Amino acid sequence: MAISDYRGLIVWQKAMDLVMGCHRLSQAFPDDESFGLTSQLRRAAVSIPANIAEVAGRGTRKAFTNHLWIANGSLRELETHVLIAQRLNDVAKEAVDETLSRTAEIGRLLVGLRRSLQRAKPASPSDES
Repeated sequence: MAISDYRGLIVWQKAMDLVMGCHRLSQAFPDDESFGLTSQLRRAAVSIPANIAEVAGRGTRKAFTNHLWIANGSLRELETHVLIAQRLNDVAKEAVDETLSRTAEIGRLLVGLRRSLQRAKPASPSDES
C-alpha cells in the first residue's frame, strides 16, 4: 500500500497550511522566545507534514502507519505549545482557537487515514511488514 503522491493527500495539504499559520502565529511571540517556544512550536508543526511525506511511496503500510502515529504525536505537541503560548499571553484567544480547530481536523484526518491503511488488503507480502 504505497501512497506515492503524498501532496495529493488532504491531510498533508492541511498540515502544510497549519505550518504556515503557526509560523505567522509565532511571529507575535516575544524576541526572547526565539530559541525556546517559537522554535519548538515551529519544529512540531513542520514535523506533521514531514512525517506524512517521509515514508510515502517507499515504505510499507506498517511504516506509513507508524509515521502517521509520529505525526499525531507532533500534532499533540504543537497543541501543547500553542496552549502554553496562550497561558503566557503571547497570542490572542482567537488565534489559539483557530489553530486548535485546525489541529482537531488534522487529527481526525490522520485517524481516518490510519484506519483506511489498516483495513486495506496488502498489495504484496512485503507490504505487511
